[in-house]
Amino acid sequence: MKSLKTLLIATLATLSLGAFAQEATIRKNLTERLPNFPTIDEVSKTPMPGLFELRINQSEIFYTDAEGNYLIQGALIDTRARANLTEQRVEKLTALAFKDLPMKDAFTLVRGNGKRKMAVFEDPNCGYCKRLHREFAKIDNVTIHVFLIPVLGDDSVDKARRVWCAKDKARTYSDWMVNNQPPASATCDTAAIERNSRLASKHGVRGTPTLIFVNDTRVPGYIAADQIEKHLAEAKP
Repeated sequence: MKSLKTLLIATLATLSLGAFAQEATIRKNLTERLPNFPTIDEVSKTPMPGLFELRINQSEIFYTDAEGNYLIQGALIDTRARANLTEQRVEKLTALAFKDLPMKDAFTLVRGNGKRKMAVFEDPNCGYCKRLHREFAKIDNVTIHVFLIPVLGDDSVDKARRVWCAKDKARTYSDWMVNNQPPASATCDTAAIERNSRLASKHGVRGTPTLIFVNDTRVPGYIAADQIEKHLAEAKP
């Protein structure tokens, strides 16, 4: 029994060293051959024999062979399960739970009793975000946590700062998004906006608006009031 245990430990150690050496080979070859390729965060095996996953920039996926001779960008499909393995992997890497949202970096729009909860990432110059706010006006008894991420240029950065520094953030923002009344000049600590941008980048929030519900459902893009109501109903605890 002891010799069997010893053999098992030795086998596992050999496999671990082999995997480490293979990863080192991939990293070395790709770094030498593609000096401008981003830093590789992780190398891991895929279900496809001989194919390895490369993770870069936290959640971007590439594939390569055991020697780093070839680089593939695209979706890996499991034809038996009819599943997009790349998409599933990215979704896992960029998952963002509602309970983990840093609410201190958001402000709230409250309608009715505010009992139902949701969050939205928005740019103040985003046309679809403005359309979304007209849909919000049709919904009652909801609290909307707004995370500003100015992605559309310098004017968006300026407006986001003015909104965040306003005495009444919610009213100032609503006046702009619904009534097209520009926010007044204001200054304050706007580190929260920078944190929001980093959070969005880390979790793959690429566009605005992006809605997140309490059951962690993420909806990218504009949706109408009836669809928002549907998601709010499905997200009830």
